[in-house]
Amino acid sequence: MTMVRVAIFAALFVFARVLPLAAQDVTLRSHDGDVEISGNLLGFDGEFYRLDTIYGELTVDGSGVACEGPGCPNLENYVARLVFSGAPTIGKVLMPALIEAFAIRGDYDVIRHENSDTEISYALSTRNTGDLIGEFTFRLTNTDEGFADLLANEADIAMTLREARSDELSHAKAAGLGDLTRPGRARVLALDALIPVVAASNPVQGITMAQLAQVLDGRLVNWNALGGPDAPIDLHLWDERTGIGQASVDQLLGPKGLPSTSRIRRHANGAEFEEVVARDPFALGLTTRSEQGDTWELALTGACGFALKATRRAVKTEDYPLTAPLFLYLPARRFPKLAREFLAYLRDPSAQLVIRRAGFVDQAPEEIEINAQGDRFANAIAQAGTEVGLQELQRMVQVLSPLKRLTTTFRFEPGSARLDAQSRSNVEQLARSLELGLYDARRLVFVGFSDGDGAAGPNRDIALRRAETVQRAVARAAETANLDRIAVEVDAFGEAMPMACDDTAWGRQVNRRVEVWVR
Repeated sequence: MTMVRVAIFAALFVFARVLPLAAQDVTLRSHDGDVEISGNLLGFDGEFYRLDTIYGELTVDGSGVACEGPGCPNLENYVARLVFSGAPTIGKVLMPALIEAFAIRGDYDVIRHENSDTEISYALSTRNTGDLIGEFTFRLTNTDEGFADLLANEADIAMTLREARSDELSHAKAAGLGDLTRPGRARVLALDALIPVVAASNPVQGITMAQLAQVLDGRLVNWNALGGPDAPIDLHLWDERTGIGQASVDQLLGPKGLPSTSRIRRHANGAEFEEVVARDPFALGLTTRSEQGDTWELALTGACGFALKATRRAVKTEDYPLTAPLFLYLPARRFPKLAREFLAYLRDPSAQLVIRRAGFVDQAPEEIEINAQGDRFANAIAQAGTEVGLQELQRMVQVLSPLKRLTTTFRFEPGSARLDAQSRSNVEQLARSLELGLYDARRLVFVGFSDGDGAAGPNRDIALRRAETVQRAVARAAETANLDRIAVEVDAFGEAMPMACDDTAWGRQVNRRVEVWVR
């Protein structure tokens, strides 16, 4: 009987990776004495034990067993500990603000400790008794080190400025972290954007994506090719070990592309980057919206007349193409209750306000009135091809004019039917809003758009299928929502409302999207 029940424990509670404690032998015994499990204690989260046993790695509910042995934790004075590692942009700037707000909300006292130049920690204690209940530690390294610490069991959560790469995903599976591409394993904490910047004295006001890529790979080296002075371009990027430096290359030259020019000056952080670029009239650099400082942002332009800057709404809707989400990567295991509460708080509307005040773009949905979108409809008319007739434009205005556009937009990875990282996060955000009843008794319309490559009719059909795909994904994620209370519709207008020029791959990528409109 005992062996059967232990086997059931193994089948039900085998988890992936755990943060190791100093492994010590313990014995867990059920209160009726029928079940006894011995092994090395790997961790305790205040509710569940994690053991390395002859049956494999088991996770056992602490309420049903008693722990015996020198390694057993103190159940009365348990302290939840969580280690974050990775991008300083997240750990040094954003997380402190969020922890302070979380402490105020939970009525906790919080004390900051500067452990070293690259490590800070926050101790949370109850306000009434002063008992220590949690400790969050942040290792301020870089995106690569964040993933490495996660894979080596030296951190619970990786803070990154890019998505995990294929080798990191495979290593994570091998290390028992689970599939980091599954829902819940990667969270978009906030949004940022990559922007091309120059000194304020530089006369150039815009640059195309193609020109930016040519500067990066060394084919374009003089400002006169951009309408500026006859002077060499001094190219500046973040260090190649940072997530921003890697994302700059990934987004413009592809994941395997490497700048062929040797004329790049690298910078370890945003302060150093901004100081150098702001005073060099011939500098051109790539940084993030949150780290712009005194530099001047160049608009992303196109031959058809579009010009895009990384405004807050353009980033939130992904109308601006070089978005840069801030990620938290979590292993497939259970966290202590206090840690779970903090992670849940990060999706709260009050946390989104903290994110915005910290200089980043939040993910709280906003509704944009139709009269605030005149430029989009003007572009739709100006760029309408011969196949997009007046009748279709009138139908689009008739359908959308009573509605408001949500900033929640969905786009797909290049050459793929898979939603991109920001859009996958949007699925979870919108699904949670549906579960909370925020759109009950309202009309929700998923509207598909396409690029202009090909005939208008097939493009509209493709856009409609994309809208249906997104609608189904949101419905599946909203498991507890009563969708009967919402009027959900799907429509598509194909290439009728472009957001960028169709003469480049990035422009076509921006135009392929699913928007959400509400009434």
